[in-house]
Amino acid sequence: MNSSFPRLVEAVTLCFMSLNESCPRTVYTLALRGPLYLLFAVIVILIVIGNLLVICIIIFSQHLHTSTNFLVLSLSVAGLLLGVVVMPFSMVRSLETCWYFGKVFCNFHSTVDIILCNTTVWHLTFISIDRYLAVCHPMEYQKQMTNRLCVAMIMSSWSLSSVFGFTITLLDPEIKRKETFHMNCFGGCFALHTKEIGVQYSIIFYFIPVSIIVTVYSRIFFVAVRQSKLIHSYNYNPKAPLKSKGFKATKTLAVVIGTFLVCWTPFFMCNIIDPIIDHSVPPLLYEVFMWLAYLNTMFNPIIYSFFYRWFRETSKNFWERLLNILI
Repeated sequence: MNSSFPRLVEAVTLCFMSLNESCPRTVYTLALRGPLYLLFAVIVILIVIGNLLVICIIIFSQHLHTSTNFLVLSLSVAGLLLGVVVMPFSMVRSLETCWYFGKVFCNFHSTVDIILCNTTVWHLTFISIDRYLAVCHPMEYQKQMTNRLCVAMIMSSWSLSSVFGFTITLLDPEIKRKETFHMNCFGGCFALHTKEIGVQYSIIFYFIPVSIIVTVYSRIFFVAVRQSKLIHSYNYNPKAPLKSKGFKATKTLAVVIGTFLVCWTPFFMCNIIDPIIDHSVPPLLYEVFMWLAYLNTMFNPIIYSFFYRWFRETSKNFWERLLNILI
């Protein structure tokens, strides 16, 4: 039957033709793989450049050495590592539908992927808590948000994610999947697709952080609105919009959290539903959700540049100084 849609799959073959236990390979047409390689490469480059810029700006700007920005710095380090260590190999796996880098590197790649993605989620959680203290308790903020607490937040994010990532690697959940998913074949590299680990993973690194973020953000929103109305009442002007530092910070946080939810929710929902329905979620759909989650790492530096004036001004000064040094 003829179709008006272009053909996307060229052939179904094996990852390693000489091996009987090779995983199956879906060969996408060059017309599909070419643009997608270009798109993914651009995404990786933007993630690396954007997060590297944030890191450099915070490190080399003394006035930005605050607890909030140290959390942002650590978040950007995770994003940079994700763009350099994880995503290029995920790109090849997604588009070639095979893993050509060996079993040992598969375990390393999966572990680092889990650690960096989960670290990102927990950093966003702690940043929302930091903003809660700044907006809802401004008088006590400097006293409460100490460098020691900031370091504890950063270490907790990395430590909890690392423990869980290495635990998954040691448990080797791939062997628990059904044989129909070729988890014991050569050329496959998958993780987090067992029912038990998928549910635990999603609860620890999505539903708990999201519950904290939504609760904290709701509190910030109501406090910021109340502060804005109070300021508005002292300087009465019926046509003037409600404005305050806290309210602006709340709108920015809303964009950050909204972007996070849009990027990560489909992946975690798929991660829970797939084992329950006997792994019948199409692999292509899972890959799309995975790359949508990766995009969150690209959006964060863009949000900083659009919504934080200090970032725009410092970025401009940073580039001017860099050009002066080079010239």
